[in-house]
Amino acid sequence: MMSDKLYTILKYLCQIALPAVGSLYFALAQLWNLPYAEQITGTCSALAVCIGVLIGISSYRYYKGDDPDA
Repeated sequence: MMSDKLYTILKYLCQIALPAVGSLYFALAQLWNLPYAEQITGTCSALAVCIGVLIGISSYRYYKGDDPDA
């Protein structure tokens, strides 16, 4: 079972931190000709989606009551 602290951290990462970092890098890359803008932004987006799915599954199991680790 995932601790509340870990859940909060992962939720913050997928909803706020990763999209913000990806957007910031993409904007700065356009202004300063930094490398790999699409790759870094895509990686941040993919990580955010993956983490979101994993915590969504964890939340579903927790509220349904069939958490295998409980």
